[in-house]
Amino acid sequence: MIDSNRKPINKLQVLIGLISLLIGTLVYFISRSPEGVYFVHRFGFILKLHNIINDIAPDFFGSFGAWLPEFIHVFSFILLIAGIVSCGKRGYVIICAGWFLVDALFEFGQKYSSTVLKIIPSWFSGIPILESTEGFFRKGTFDMKDMIAILAGTIAAYLVLLITMDKRERR
Repeated sequence: MIDSNRKPINKLQVLIGLISLLIGTLVYFISRSPEGVYFVHRFGFILKLHNIINDIAPDFFGSFGAWLPEFIHVFSFILLIAGIVSCGKRGYVIICAGWFLVDALFEFGQKYSSTVLKIIPSWFSGIPILESTEGFFRKGTFDMKDMIAILAGTIAAYLVLLITMDKRERR
C-alpha cells in the first residue's frame, strides 16, 4: 500500500547536498595530506588521483581548506537527509540540530581525546571506515574555527532548506 501522505523527495536539496559533498571531497584531494585522509590513503588508485590533482591545483582552497570540510560535512548531510525525508520546517530544525550535535561532539572529542580513546571498542580496528576512528581522535586537534564552521554550515543549510522547500512543506 502506498502512503498518500508521503511527501516526495526534494531532489533540489539532495542535489545541492551531493554537489557539496563532492566539493568537500575535492578539498581532501587538494588541501590535505594523503596519509591523514582515510579514503585517499586506503585506496591506491585514489592516491594516484590525489597526486595528479594536487600537481594541477596545489592549495587551491587556500586557508579555507583548513575548515571548509567541517562546514561542508554538516551542510551537505543536513541537505541530503532533509531532502530525502522531506519533512518541513520543524523536521528541518531537528535534522539541523542533530547534525550540529554530531559534528560538534566529534570536534570536542578531539579536544578530550584521551577520554574518547578509552571508550572506542577494539573491534573497530577490523572494520573498514570504523578502523580510522582511533586515528581521528588520536591525531585530530580541536579548533574553535572548526566549531564556527560547523555552526555556519548548520545555519547555511537551514537557510538553503527554507529557500528550496516544497510549497506543501511550508507549515
